[in-house]
Amino acid sequence: MHLDHANIVTPELDRTVGFFTQVLGLTLGPRPGFGVPGAWLYHQDRPLIHLTQATGGLPAARVTPRIDHIALRIDDLNQWDAIISRLRSHGIAYQISESDELSDRQLWVSLAPGLTIELIVAQ
Repeated sequence: MHLDHANIVTPELDRTVGFFTQVLGLTLGPRPGFGVPGAWLYHQDRPLIHLTQATGGLPAARVTPRIDHIALRIDDLNQWDAIISRLRSHGIAYQISESDELSDRQLWVSLAPGLTIELIVAQ
């Protein structure tokens, strides 16, 4: 079993696309015409992240964005350092959590109110 995709409803579609493409290196790819703006972001020819533009008129029980966070595991410390460099060059704020009790480093990026991306790498 593996993660097929995460769908994120965001009020800041362009900023969110920019983060995933310019910082994390995903690529824009084909997306069906759903009648609402969005983007599919690919990794290794697979649509890993689906983005949907938040729109008005949602049912009262639904709020946007409708995901607390997604976590992406980074392969190694070299890739980790490259992502931090790109975050800095794009002026994107982030927080790093390191704990002696955990074998992983965690980095948190808030892309929009209520939309957080966690990156993880083994220490």
